[in-house]
Amino acid sequence: MSLVTSLIMHQMRIPIIILILGYSISILGMVITPGVDEQGNPWHMSFFDAFYFVSFTATTIGFGEIPLPFSSAQRTWALVTVYISVVTWFYSLGKIISLVQDPLFRDALKKNIFSKQITRIPDTFILICGFGETGNALVKALTERNIHAVVIDKDISIIQTLPLQEFQLLVPGFMGDARDPDILIQAGLQHEKCAAVIAVTASDESNLKIAVVSKLLHPDICVVCRSEFADYEDNMFSFGTDFVVNPFDTFANIFAMAMYSPGLHLLYDWLTGVPDTDLTNPIYLEKGHWIICGFGRFGRSLYQQLLNNNIQVTIIDPSEEKREAFLSQPENKHNDFIIGTGFDEHTLTVAGTEEAAGLISGTDNDTNNLSIIMTAREINPSLFIVARHNKKSNEKLFAATKANIIMQPSEIIARKI
Repeated sequence: MSLVTSLIMHQMRIPIIILILGYSISILGMVITPGVDEQGNPWHMSFFDAFYFVSFTATTIGFGEIPLPFSSAQRTWALVTVYISVVTWFYSLGKIISLVQDPLFRDALKKNIFSKQITRIPDTFILICGFGETGNALVKALTERNIHAVVIDKDISIIQTLPLQEFQLLVPGFMGDARDPDILIQAGLQHEKCAAVIAVTASDESNLKIAVVSKLLHPDICVVCRSEFADYEDNMFSFGTDFVVNPFDTFANIFAMAMYSPGLHLLYDWLTGVPDTDLTNPIYLEKGHWIICGFGRFGRSLYQQLLNNNIQVTIIDPSEEKREAFLSQPENKHNDFIIGTGFDEHTLTVAGTEEAAGLISGTDNDTNNLSIIMTAREINPSLFIVARHNKKSNEKLFAATKANIIMQPSEIIARKI
């Protein structure tokens, strides 16, 4: 017996019993109450006629006195029947409304619907843990390739709006914390059609836990994780995670490919691009002086690629601690580190923007990145711009900057996977 059926039987047992008793008493009363026919002879209503009459009377609409006009006693009992049936039905309807509004019942009903959706999937599916910008982009890319996906997210509003998304295939959604083993099992981790688990939540720690649980409960399944920190990445690989995608390192490799092999980068872009979109043109990067604004995880990854190829780089970042650590490294002796934000004209001018070949706007704040690009373009209109785009909602703003390369982490991860 399913949980939905169990809850219905538990909540509606007493109302059903009361309804049966109310109908039984009303019908029996109509049968035993004597009437008088047209000749003045006594008569009694049959059980069928009594059931027929009570069924209409219970709705309070009535159906006349059948099969003969009622006696005073029958009319009196008909009044009693009206009150009995109305009270029992109001009580039962109240219980039905209470059951429908019960969070436990609604949750059980959603789980039951979800289980049926999983069963109806004709092919294998991929379990997506986390439906943020990355998860959304990934599900869109998978469904466009006719690959079924199932989503887990702890935000109920995301799961509720999932059916409104314009995906090529039906995407079942399950509300819950994907770190919980029971939630993963209910979502289909151990289902025979589950081909892979992809953990793309915003937390590396959560992705690590999901990977551990998935490998323990289903050792043969393919597990793919998103990770932005090297420590978590190493931990994920240590117990057999099949693939770990770091958006910053991935983009740094793509950037290096574009710099030294434009043709290969173009081919990569075509193969990993969104279906039915126009083919892009090759990108040619200058190898002169480059400026990096923001020396976080993204800036460091790109700096390492530029450093490996002996390109002069100037870093702009407001952190004194990062500057000291940077200058203490022998390999950085030929490059400069300027304390500043990068979105003011003075700092960019001091960094050499007028003669620079390219600029990387790589902070974790979209507003700052947009400001850096606009200021840098005023100083040097021919500057090659690489922009870090953090929030999907700012897509039109970054497109308006006409930056040469725009790095959006969710898109990078989706393409890589």
